[in-house]
Amino acid sequence: MGKKSKVPVALQAIQWLFPKVEALSPALATRWFQHLFFTPFRYKTPEKELEALKTAEQYQLTVDGKGIQVYAWGKGQAVLMVHGWAGRGTQFRKFIDSFNSQGLRVVAIDGPAHGKSDGRKTEIMEFAKAIDTVYRHEQATAIIAHSFGGVASLYAMAQGLPNRVLINIASPTIADEIIKSYLKALKGSERIGRLFKEFIIKKTGKRFEDFSALEIVKHIPADFHFLLIYDEDDVEVTMPHAHAMKQTYPQALLFQTSGLGHNRILKEDKVINRCVTFIQQKSSMQQ
Repeated sequence: MGKKSKVPVALQAIQWLFPKVEALSPALATRWFQHLFFTPFRYKTPEKELEALKTAEQYQLTVDGKGIQVYAWGKGQAVLMVHGWAGRGTQFRKFIDSFNSQGLRVVAIDGPAHGKSDGRKTEIMEFAKAIDTVYRHEQATAIIAHSFGGVASLYAMAQGLPNRVLINIASPTIADEIIKSYLKALKGSERIGRLFKEFIIKKTGKRFEDFSALEIVKHIPADFHFLLIYDEDDVEVTMPHAHAMKQTYPQALLFQTSGLGHNRILKEDKVINRCVTFIQQKSSMQQ
């Protein structure tokens, strides 16, 4: 028997329908793309992540009227862990034992419109507010972020979050590549991407590129310790994203892996150990 697809049925239906709608009405397809771009799919939580919930301290904080779900394990210096688009806080379950054994408290969130948090649609500014609120509540001293979570964490820092230790794992940096990946997922054309960028300018007064990690990092008011972790076999966020950030923020360190892809990188011992070491080294430098 063939391997069962992990793509939600709703997304499979959209992939079938989107090109047909675009062929009939590019304007309608663009409005649909705008809606989908800000609406994360919710994937079923795997059994091993549900097991991790049994030992978690759980609570909610209200951010702009929405409940944000928080999970925490252990005591000591808090490290905030931020998932990516359509992800969950429990995706960091493999970090728990390693961090707790080193006296580090693991704090993870379900971002707005994700997991057990409120909302159906969200965007980078709302995500960043949630990060800021939980970080300050827990008095965290470092952030580890996966994929979109890394962009949102940088945005929070550019808006005043005083975090000085950041690890971004498989985090996109190049604006056009982000749009291309969405279009590929929906089987849409470049024309939809151009129309979407025009919509962002009309809605926000800013270019889509202004919300990219490469632009945001230029507006963080103070230097910070920055580790980039990317896998050379990640087809969702490829190595050029890492190299572009290194060029923009040369102080960043790059830890490169292979054979892990976009999500399994969060389960790899050498990645987790590198994160622990980096946080311990940089945190001690700040004291």
